Amino acid sequence: MIRNALIFFLFVIILPGCGTSVSQKSTDIVIFHAGSLSVPFSRLKEEYEKRNPGVSILLEAAGSLVCARKITELKKPCDIMASADYYVIDKLLIPDHASWSIRFATNEMVIAYTGKSRYSDEIDSSNWTDILLRADVIYGRSDPDKDPCGYRAVMSLMLAESFYNIPGLARRFIAKDRDYIRPKEVDLIALMESNAIDYMFQYRSVAIQHKLSFIELPDEINLGNPALGDLYGTVTLDIDGSRPGEKMKVTGEYINYSLTIPRNAPSAEAAEGFVSFLLSSEGMEIFRQSGQEPILPFSTDQPGLIPDNFKIYLR
Repeated sequence: MIRNALIFFLFVIILPGCGTSVSQKSTDIVIFHAGSLSVPFSRLKEEYEKRNPGVSILLEAAGSLVCARKITELKKPCDIMASADYYVIDKLLIPDHASWSIRFATNEMVIAYTGKSRYSDEIDSSNWTDILLRADVIYGRSDPDKDPCGYRAVMSLMLAESFYNIPGLARRFIAKDRDYIRPKEVDLIALMESNAIDYMFQYRSVAIQHKLSFIELPDEINLGNPALGDLYGTVTLDIDGSRPGEKMKVTGEYINYSLTIPRNAPSAEAAEGFVSFLLSSEGMEIFRQSGQEPILPFSTDQPGLIPDNFKIYLR
């Protein structure tokens, strides 16, 4: 009798414990994303986890090219990759590591600064080239081999050379302040906050998110006008490719952010749920509130390979 009571007592204690363990099991969604997406993705993560208590979003920010190489070279597990340039996914991940990508947001290049930047009371859209080239002024940019913002900064300078008809302008900028090149665009924020640099080539959304002043560049330079694709396409740059020592050519283009779910995503089904939320009107409103405009309607170069759950967003 005592033995049976003891067995029943242990059963009552252990069974709820087992049930609790199962119910508390969470699903991790690992996301590699461009540094310029840090603010909207943090907000998306917060809202999605609130609505889905069993899901944990793990965010890793890096230059988009670095994100891709984590998948292709380091074989790191990843459920979603979001790039500042659709070209990175289409060129480096498709078809071996992913089947499709969806373009979902845009941006534009600006010159960001603070009230402590040298000549901040003087600079404007007509004299920024002269001021940034002054010997006592330091400007920063991100690394073209790691980050689309880096090669877009160089492309903007190439376009500026033609737009302003200043031969050698891009070369002079590229040779200047090379100690202040960083792996991704958001790394430049710390340099600016510490007054190590006066100005930086930056995305408009990042400048807005960090409450920085910025000079808006002409559409012919800022890579933000879809109607000027042919003009942007007149500039090209060689950057590091998918293998050590290999180079690939990138061509100037209207800024398109894109995302994908890699072929070997450990939590592919859960990742589809997050992507659906990101592409929804609520998700896009988070981007708008973060100073970044959606590309509507969304587009893809692989329409036949897009998961059925996402096709509604492409209409």
